[in-house]
Amino acid sequence: MKNEVLKCIKSSRVIVIIRKLKDEFLIPTAEAMYRGGIRLIEITFDPAGDFTEANTLRQIKLLRGHFGSDMHIGAGTVLTGQQVKAAHSAGASFIISPNTDPSVISTTNTMNMVSIPGAMTPTEIHKAHMAGADIVKIFPAAELGADYFRAVLAPLNHIKVIAVGGIDDMNMRTFLSAGAAAVGTGSCIVRRDAIEEGDFDEITLHARRMTEL
Repeated sequence: MKNEVLKCIKSSRVIVIIRKLKDEFLIPTAEAMYRGGIRLIEITFDPAGDFTEANTLRQIKLLRGHFGSDMHIGAGTVLTGQQVKAAHSAGASFIISPNTDPSVISTTNTMNMVSIPGAMTPTEIHKAHMAGADIVKIFPAAELGADYFRAVLAPLNHIKVIAVGGIDDMNMRTFLSAGAAAVGTGSCIVRRDAIEEGDFDEITLHARRMTEL
């Protein structure tokens, strides 16, 4: 499973982040994205607790059950080893964090899931890699800029990274050209107004644009 997810990230290059979406919209939104070529979805935990851990785990399980092996579902904003284990039980195949926590990385690897911790500085990126990360999430990407990616990856080009934070169809290719293996994006595709209006064709349209780019 882990190798399959890594191959999918390498080939599709787009991970869509879903945050606090109502259950009634989850499957129609995911299906619309699938029609647009998306094959990787991240359902985030909410540290503030407005969207409970149970909600996150339920949605991971729902998507996993609906798509089977056709879509890889991961958990995001994962801060503890317990969340890793719970996400694994729900059917997640990759773990994304906003920070680098060696215990989270270790638990993710033990569960044979893809580990994608967050980092910003060269020291953090290297520490994440040495701790066993499969890929390192550089965040916040848009604020740092593509030139930052080029500069950092010049001496660290052996480390696979993804760009997350402010990524859209206007800057995606810039970050891929700067060395990012993939990107993570949310509101560029998960458009709340379109979803609430039932306009899932618009979701497909934006998903297809990202995958074509």
